[in-house]
Amino acid sequence: MTTSTSTSFTVTSRLPDAQGRTGTLSTPHGDIRTPAFIAVGTKATVKAVLPESMSDLGAQAVLANAYHLYLQPGADIVEAGGGLGRFMNWSGPTFTDSGGFQVLSLGAGFKKVLAMDTRGLGTDDVIAAGKTRLATVDDDGVTFKSHLDGSKHRFTPEISMQIQHRLGADIIFAFDECTTLMNTREYQESSVRRTQEWAVRCVDEHRRLTAERAGMPYQALFGVIQGAQYEDLRRRAVRDLLPLGFDGFGIGGALEKENLGTIVRWCCEEMPETMPRHLLGISEPDDIFTAIENGTDTFDCVSPSRVARNGAIYSPDGRYNLVAARFRRDFTPLAQDCDCYTCANYTRAYLHHLFKGNEMVSCTLATIHNERFIVKLVDDIRRSIDAGSFAEFKSEFLGRYYDGTRRP
Repeated sequence: MTTSTSTSFTVTSRLPDAQGRTGTLSTPHGDIRTPAFIAVGTKATVKAVLPESMSDLGAQAVLANAYHLYLQPGADIVEAGGGLGRFMNWSGPTFTDSGGFQVLSLGAGFKKVLAMDTRGLGTDDVIAAGKTRLATVDDDGVTFKSHLDGSKHRFTPEISMQIQHRLGADIIFAFDECTTLMNTREYQESSVRRTQEWAVRCVDEHRRLTAERAGMPYQALFGVIQGAQYEDLRRRAVRDLLPLGFDGFGIGGALEKENLGTIVRWCCEEMPETMPRHLLGISEPDDIFTAIENGTDTFDCVSPSRVARNGAIYSPDGRYNLVAARFRRDFTPLAQDCDCYTCANYTRAYLHHLFKGNEMVSCTLATIHNERFIVKLVDDIRRSIDAGSFAEFKSEFLGRYYDGTRRP
């Protein structure tokens, strides 16, 4: 892994008649070969897994959450510990998101679920059933209560930039408002306007802080594109953000699964080829192929580790539940031909036993496998694009993964 003092992106190869491509995203802490899955380490850790294990399984970068690290342990402590990478003993590239998603999750109570039921479309006071609003948005920023102790806090674009500069990630994101699919068209328009105004303030504060911290590795700032399912809003958002001088873009917001590829394509068609494109929050295999084909260079999602902690295991023949009784005497690896540490050393029967016994190491071993499965899948997609065999690989992989007649 090479290192540099700045961030740049170069394209290596392209899909014919599509936005998808391979390339290299260079950061101060190493190169990321794209497309790439960025593992989520929300609180400066991928839950249940050592950073060394993430490196061994091929993860190229990790993403942490500015909101969570601001609340605990505090951005000042991470900074005093040498910045995010040194604090968590991760030598490779790092990302932090801005806290914008938490505006939605705290405000509407949907947690991390964005593929929401849209039957309530047409309201702007969106609250999940049984939840209490913990955040309120105004044109200046967001006021919220900590989910940890109920204390009151305020995020503005400037505060988000200050926190992320102290955390010290290689790639940071502008503060944005993430809406739900249930908001009205009128609210989506005002939200895109608000996010653009916040982006201007983020850029100004980022430049000020960068000048203050002269001599430190440059932190690349990505703007975030909102606009829900509306083509004109998505395209307008990109056009309005481009002149601000961002180093790349994140595609955010709640999306319906069937529109994922179309929305990514709208956004990428408006961007110059030299702009790296990050999609915030996907990980199912069909979504991964769709996102990459339509122009995504990097993406993140907590799903591989979250479902692993519940005993859900990825395999070439689909996802399965390891706690099912049929695995009690199954002495085969979690997936045939998997090269991860777990599959090389442990069996389904052993992990079944660990989960049934509520042993903590069950989460560690299952997460190693699931993270490796997604990392390798994206590595294989990248190789197929370079080799000119993407369509064939996509058909073969998805045909097997979603074949309901096969049993993992």
